[in-house]
Amino acid sequence: MLTRRLLIIAPAVIILILLQSYFWVPSYEQQTRGNPDRLVQYITASAGDASILNPILSADTASSQIQSQVFDSLIDRDKDLHFRGRLALSWDIYEEAFFHMNPTAAVPGLSSSDPESVAGLIRSAAQTPGRWSGAVAESLANIQAVTILPSRTFSATHAFKGPEGAQQVDAQISAPARVRLVLNRVDQDLFKNLEPLLGAEYFSSFPSDAFLSTDVDLPPEQLSVLAESMVPAVEHNPIIVFHLRPGVRFHDGHVFDAGDVKFTYEAIMNPKNLSPRVADYEPVKAVEVIDPLTVKITYKRLYSPAIGTWGMGILPEHLLNPRALREEAERLDKDPATFTLRQSRFGRNPVGCGPFRFTSWKSDQYIRLTRFGDYWEGPPNYTQYAVRIIPDPLTQEMEFYAGTIDSYQVQPHQVARLSEDARFQNFSGISFGYTYIGYNMRRAPFKDPRVRKALGMAIDVDKIIRYVLHGQGERITGPFVKQTGYYNHDISPLPYDPEGALELLESAGWRRNASGWLEKDGRRLAFTLITNSGNQLRQAILAVAQDAWKKIGVDVRTDLLEWSVFIQERVNKLDFDALILGWQMGIDPDLYQIWHSSQTGPYQLNFVGFENKEADDLIIKIRQEYDHRKQVAYCHRLHRIIAEAQPYNFLYVRKWTAVLDKRIVIREQGPDGSPVYRKITPTKTGDYAYDFNKWIKLPGVPVFAQDG
Repeated sequence: MLTRRLLIIAPAVIILILLQSYFWVPSYEQQTRGNPDRLVQYITASAGDASILNPILSADTASSQIQSQVFDSLIDRDKDLHFRGRLALSWDIYEEAFFHMNPTAAVPGLSSSDPESVAGLIRSAAQTPGRWSGAVAESLANIQAVTILPSRTFSATHAFKGPEGAQQVDAQISAPARVRLVLNRVDQDLFKNLEPLLGAEYFSSFPSDAFLSTDVDLPPEQLSVLAESMVPAVEHNPIIVFHLRPGVRFHDGHVFDAGDVKFTYEAIMNPKNLSPRVADYEPVKAVEVIDPLTVKITYKRLYSPAIGTWGMGILPEHLLNPRALREEAERLDKDPATFTLRQSRFGRNPVGCGPFRFTSWKSDQYIRLTRFGDYWEGPPNYTQYAVRIIPDPLTQEMEFYAGTIDSYQVQPHQVARLSEDARFQNFSGISFGYTYIGYNMRRAPFKDPRVRKALGMAIDVDKIIRYVLHGQGERITGPFVKQTGYYNHDISPLPYDPEGALELLESAGWRRNASGWLEKDGRRLAFTLITNSGNQLRQAILAVAQDAWKKIGVDVRTDLLEWSVFIQERVNKLDFDALILGWQMGIDPDLYQIWHSSQTGPYQLNFVGFENKEADDLIIKIRQEYDHRKQVAYCHRLHRIIAEAQPYNFLYVRKWTAVLDKRIVIREQGPDGSPVYRKITPTKTGDYAYDFNKWIKLPGVPVFAQDG
């Protein structure tokens, strides 16, 4: 009897021993015993590996986490979300605006509408703006200088889509003189406010097509569009002049200067590099190096997100310019003509001017960085920064408890317990992003919005939030950050309604066959839903969606892919039916990269292929609008259009909780040079790592003055 009991118990004991062996990691005390350097090593974990460590090429969170430490940007946001200088000490924002002389319009009060008379009228009004009222007076007072640019003749080649596909037209332009206005600040209503001076139709009646001729006959509508682009009645050119920080060096010792800023812009815009950032910088007309510490950026048109785009990490021109790439290609025995930044070893051995320099990267295991002693703001307190690739959340949790990693993103089911655990300091908030199911709209059956909407209605998202997220989430209906005014709260989430979903599918021609599967024209409604491995929440949603869709007769297969394969081979190459993914968003409402129809190609971010003319127009208006109320109204309308089209089934925005060892504190230097310690406090957005460069881990838990 005793022997039999031992035989029964033994397998459980063996399993327990195996589990203990699998999850065994050295304790924090064991790590630091004889190795005091562990106190100055910050080690964190990531479920997926980075893809490429070049900020102009990557679009995944794992890569961004490393890049934020290796590279520095011209600006970022402070704790109050105001822009602050980083590589830029300061900046000036103003505008140069232009309008062509209109030979067909008479100007009130002028006997002659020649350039000198018109410019003189504006100069006089700008010197005495008090004669006018309201917005007109404000615009006039904003004018700093008025000059005349002579008429000009030039030729240009324009590519367009004609009835026979891509075509080119050669155009000859004889443009009249222009008036150039230098403004103290950007004024989007300038030309509207000049109408009382020049006449209500001075700008709207400008005959652009009268100054253009082409080598082929074009339809009048097409000729008009071409003429307006080449000889516009008016033109806004906002300008940012960045004054750069002197003495900044890259990790290899090379001095950072304005040439690196210009090179970074040019690398983004080089079509060979396939940068997903092109949309942010396409509005730039020119980047001009004034001197080594001054760079002038001129925009083609109004672009309200302009300043925020320069939060991009700056690349070292001397390591990646055409000569450097050619030499690297030759060393690697590659064709220099086709060799690009994407093939360069720089993507796995980056050099920036951020607080940490790159040390090593072992794929799917770890990435290590070392403190940069010459960092312009002063070196971080930590001497080493490491990210370990640990796809399994349970393993991450065990390692956090042991102290082999220093932070842990709490899983939803653990929030109630770990947020109250006295051993840790914890931080929480609502994510600036959302999780969604996206459909490849280039493929049947997802071209039909009724199918996309029906698939969303078949899923009980509230149940996902309740049971999968353990209540740590909120429904979301569209693409804007829920905590901002840009989000349209008047839009209701898709209802959970399987019967209504079936009715929608039936209206689209899908009916159940004898086996219970939905069928149309003899073809079953079948597709594959994919997501990345290592994310248990997405894997759970994968199972929930598959089960829900099968219940209404949809034949769904699922697939889990390693992160880099998922992104590089399937998402970037548009090779998928449907996927589960998430976006981390910024505060700015610019959605051009993700939703504009021009961004649907490989390696671009509108990989679901959403195309909508009104949405395109609104996206452009949002980019060009400086009036916050109007911008919000445009965002609300865009939100509704996308919600109705359902290119994504918008699921939820997560509530997040992160925990840190209580021994991690902020260390600063007091007036007498002695160390001063204070608690880590998050910013308004919940960013608790804002002061990361001042973090340090102490041997024991400190007692702060406010703790008593």
